[in-house]
Amino acid sequence: MEQNGTLEELYARCKACDKCQLGATKTNCVFGVGNPNADLMFVGEAPGEQEDLSGTPFVGRAGQLFDRFLYAVGIDRSEVYIANILKCRPPKNRDPLPEEEDACLDYLREQVRIIKPKLIVCLGRISAMRLISPDFRITRDHGKWFDKGAFSMCAVYHPSYLLRSPSKKEEMLVDMKQIKAKYDEIKNQ
Repeated sequence: MEQNGTLEELYARCKACDKCQLGATKTNCVFGVGNPNADLMFVGEAPGEQEDLSGTPFVGRAGQLFDRFLYAVGIDRSEVYIANILKCRPPKNRDPLPEEEDACLDYLREQVRIIKPKLIVCLGRISAMRLISPDFRITRDHGKWFDKGAFSMCAVYHPSYLLRSPSKKEEMLVDMKQIKAKYDEIKNQ
């Protein structure tokens, strides 16, 4: 993949992508949204139905819950960047296939290269296993920070998981408070 350009140019390439079968079934390319100079980036696994319809990540029920967590800890969604590994919705919201992740990962890498966040937070086990470590276990490792190259990374429960397992919301709030503290720390440097 080319190693130059802007987010707009990258989006245009991504929108026209046919590296896997998902490009043919998408309604919209769900590229990413937010501050192009964000210090904090959130990365999920793949768009869902509402995201596919709107072209914006995390706008469905899970996204609305995620927004409530951001609000609860005082992070404005407009100051962060939110993306997914996959830019097209898998059928029936199934987990991404490894070959789909492989096809899309360069787009995410380029987004990160252009945005240059200092902190990357994986939303859920799938993005954490791909971006932090293949043996990442969300129930064991959520909220722990890992240094990966130029980035500090952690993972939290995926908001859609919290919709199915509301008992984990308190742990998510604790993790989000720690993310906010680390975010404030880097903003003040």
